[in-house]
Amino acid sequence: MPGKRISPEMEAVYVISVAASLSGMHPQTLRIYERRGLIEPFRTPGGTRRYSDADLERLSLIQGLTGQGINIEGVKRIIALEEENRFLRDEVRRLRRQKKAAQETAIAATEALQETRRNLAGEILVRRDILRFPDFPR
Repeated sequence: MPGKRISPEMEAVYVISVAASLSGMHPQTLRIYERRGLIEPFRTPGGTRRYSDADLERLSLIQGLTGQGINIEGVKRIIALEEENRFLRDEVRRLRRQKKAAQETAIAATEALQETRRNLAGEILVRRDILRFPDFPR
């Protein structure tokens, strides 16, 4: 179902040995990355690490960046900037939707006001002919 989030324990299905194998890294490397704050696997009530596909994608990103010679602190900063970028893009999309809704509301209100003015203008003309009201600006 689109838009429905799966709970972290349902997403995180890989134990550390499987995640290490799938990512091509040693399990100790995954533990180091966790201690350094680069990755945060789900923990079962018993404390066992469980990795998700998103965690594996992040490990692949980390591996690519460190393979290019970027140190752990640089990788942390890049990941933080990417997350901030993602947040800001989502915020821009949300604000654009709000702007569009506000514009549509303003257009509808303007059209309603113009219709009201047209209706009132006819009534005023009739009354002006009968009661001799002064001219009103339109």
